[in-house]
Amino acid sequence: MIGDAPFLIGFDGGGTSCRAALVAEGRRYDVTLGPANVSTDFDAALATIRDALSALAEKAGVAPSALADAPAHLGLAGVISPTIAARVTAALPLGRAVVTDDRPTTIAGALGDDDGAVAAIGTGSFIGRQTGGRVTGIGGWGFRLGDQASGAWLARRCLEEVMLAVDGIGPETDLTRRILTEHGDDPGRIVHFSLSARPEDYARMAREIVAAAEAGDALGVRLMTEGADYILAGLAALGWRPGEALCLAGGHGPAYAHWLGEPVTAAKGSALDGALLLAARAAEAGR
Repeated sequence: MIGDAPFLIGFDGGGTSCRAALVAEGRRYDVTLGPANVSTDFDAALATIRDALSALAEKAGVAPSALADAPAHLGLAGVISPTIAARVTAALPLGRAVVTDDRPTTIAGALGDDDGAVAAIGTGSFIGRQTGGRVTGIGGWGFRLGDQASGAWLARRCLEEVMLAVDGIGPETDLTRRILTEHGDDPGRIVHFSLSARPEDYARMAREIVAAAEAGDALGVRLMTEGADYILAGLAALGWRPGEALCLAGGHGPAYAHWLGEPVTAAKGSALDGALLLAARAAEAGR
């Protein structure tokens, strides 16, 4: 028990998957479900969260209602304003939940109480810095207006370059030819994909782009360099200086280690670990 809480709940909800954990009587239970981006599809994200709570309760052998008063911290993609956070909180079957975007949870998980910066690069992206317990951040504005360097951004940029190559404006590379082949050598199929694709659909292509860059493909190298330049610019905007801790988090973050030209510090834990840490702090504070 932490404070007055027999249970602690943490959520790391992203555009590709939602991970949740429950600590009950010293034991931790984890589940992973589908996307939980509350800006992309609010109702679907809430359904995923409720399903995750039910699955955690089942694993722990307790009724879902037993979790209603558990301190919980939910770090969710798509929480871009206090209004959205309040809307999510009101829809949850949890009376002591704190809802934020995924910046606080990712930073808490990666750095603990230490100073440093985190570049969180998954389906989306943001960059954060912690100094003296104060957290600042940039990015996280979503796929249409931001998420530079992210898996979804990499794939969208790559398809843009494929189409330029089709038009004879941009150079062909092994990567452009392979992606065109994967779409039946039909540029129209790429256009059709783009009209309905969600960020997570794009992000599934990212590992292919990273692998191409590591093999020396000119387009892959250019895209990874563009992403790394954005990360470095974001770190500079937050006041980060070489020598401070720098953690690369998210499904695609570690892939940038080679392109940044800066030493990278291993993260202490994941965003889900950070969510549980923040829930524990709230429990100890009696909130």
